[in-house]
Amino acid sequence: MKKLFTSQDAFEMQAVRSELDALSIPYMVKNEFAGGAIGELPWQDSQQEVWLVDDSWYARASKVIELFIQKSNDKAVSSEDWICAECREQNGAAFDVCWQCGAEK
Repeated sequence: MKKLFTSQDAFEMQAVRSELDALSIPYMVKNEFAGGAIGELPWQDSQQEVWLVDDSWYARASKVIELFIQKSNDKAVSSEDWICAECREQNGAAFDVCWQCGAEK
């Protein structure tokens, strides 16, 4: 068994699990219900971890994790305001089209 992914964020954990489920990659979650023990256990010992059940899936599963992390990083970058190249108007991160002139991001 190999550890594949660890996160304190429950939403990230669920997203990774969904990706692995969609590809029928066998895994197990360690410390899934240990969050309530934080304070009695060190946080490192209660953090959720995704482990591969079968090591032969490691190449495929690590690619899934790599793409997931890349998508997460892309979303973090896109959460910043941007300036339109056409009219120089400042637009919020939620907009893909300039509200002033209609040009795309």
